Amino acid sequence: VQLQACGGGLVQAGGSLRLSCAASGRTFSNNGMGWFRQAPGKERVFVSSIAWSGGRTSYADSVKGRFTISRDNAKNTVFLQMNSLKPEDTAVYYCAAGKSSYGSSRAGDYGYWGQGTQVTVSS
Repeated sequence: VQLQACGGGLVQAGGSLRLSCAASGRTFSNNGMGWFRQAPGKERVFVSSIAWSGGRTSYADSVKGRFTISRDNAKNTVFLQMNSLKPEDTAVYYCAAGKSSYGSSRAGDYGYWGQGTQVTVSS
């Protein structure tokens, strides 16, 4: 089972990036999915989550209104559209597959993790 995150890069403040996370080895269409991020020297923190159907989403206050999570169950892929990026969004972003059908802000509720993709926002 593998979660492959991609789409990170270097962008100027105010710019946009779209992260993708493709799952292989099994389907996660019945699982909640989430995105977390870890800045240098800091703990990994919750960014966003989405329920199995895509009907329920959740966001950290720091990204609410700027980031949008979505999923395509037919492609076993989850996305994170990031707009109006700020330097404080700089981090390694990880996707994760939940142990239940619903998203969660707790890292312990996720059983599978991707390798991470670097997002760097310059000021």
